[in-house]
Amino acid sequence: MKRTNHLLAGLLLMFTVLTACKQEPKPAVVPLQEGKIWSVEKANQWYNQHQYIVGANFIPSTAINQLEMWQADTFDPKTIDRELGYAEGIGFNTMRVFLHSVAYGADPKGFKSRVDQYLTIANKHHIQTMFVFFDDCWNPNPKAGKQPEPKPGIHNSGWVQDPGVREVKDPKQFNVLKNYFQDVMKTFKHDKRILLWDLYNEPGNSTKHDTSLALLTKVFTWARDVNPDQPISAGLWAWDFEKLNAFQALNSDIITYHEYEPDTAHTRVLQLLKTHGRPMICTEYMARTRRSTFQKILPMLKKANVGAINWGLVAGKTNTIYAWDTPMPQGGEPKLWFHDIFYKDGRPYKPEEVQFIKSVLARPKVESIK
Repeated sequence: MKRTNHLLAGLLLMFTVLTACKQEPKPAVVPLQEGKIWSVEKANQWYNQHQYIVGANFIPSTAINQLEMWQADTFDPKTIDRELGYAEGIGFNTMRVFLHSVAYGADPKGFKSRVDQYLTIANKHHIQTMFVFFDDCWNPNPKAGKQPEPKPGIHNSGWVQDPGVREVKDPKQFNVLKNYFQDVMKTFKHDKRILLWDLYNEPGNSTKHDTSLALLTKVFTWARDVNPDQPISAGLWAWDFEKLNAFQALNSDIITYHEYEPDTAHTRVLQLLKTHGRPMICTEYMARTRRSTFQKILPMLKKANVGAINWGLVAGKTNTIYAWDTPMPQGGEPKLWFHDIFYKDGRPYKPEEVQFIKSVLARPKVESIK
């Protein structure tokens, strides 16, 4: 997802916040329901029980957004099956997949049935899933029904926030969101096909900033009340968002984060976040034109035993082969893809890149901190 942060200043700020949390008797941000947060020991034990976590953010190439993926009329299990086969073929074992409250609200029973159907397909391909509930990125007014066609050459032209701008700022809407959230989580709270619950993607994005903290706080509380078998997290992404970063880090069982910068900057992020002592998963990286590539980043993450979930699997209606700020209104294939690995027919965009991924994943996994 798109990010606009100042890395160095943000890292220094976050270091100050974390240091303050350790030294001051009354930190500005404290964990919610502290006794329910997994201990560092439990989190590392869970992580070490899994093979190295690697995969992609996934939406089928036939869907422009989360609604088109999950609504009954456009749910596409054949494409999902075929494209998860591409992922399995290169050694991926995890997909990060966005849900949507509007699709649930239109058809709660059918929505959950389709989630189960997706999980059955993924499990067939030996893939676990990291589900994302809420999201502050891109278009602010999601609506059920037929979704728009992609705008030529525009990155994620049809992706929608969840909830919309009105709902995220209106506490009166929170009960509706709570019902959706807890119904889905309770239904699948013991499901081993689910790796982790990613509660909120990039809170504060789209100029929302700290206004998202109210809903984020509720979401963590709702999740702890359900107490799923799977760990919960919300990924850090904008290093200058002081309150959000502190809250997310202190309340997550597993530390997840996004980083689209080159390897030197990414290394600094790893060094900082490792101070928590918890397992880490990078849930978004790989933007070729920004020098965040498989060749540079994946070996670094594998060596550090940090999970690696890149953005994009198959080029499709999301238009994520185009860069965030470099539209191509006439369409056509960019000289260098921004995200994604495969064409729709399964051909790799860069065969040598796929071979490199396979070679890195063939190396033994090391264990995280015990």
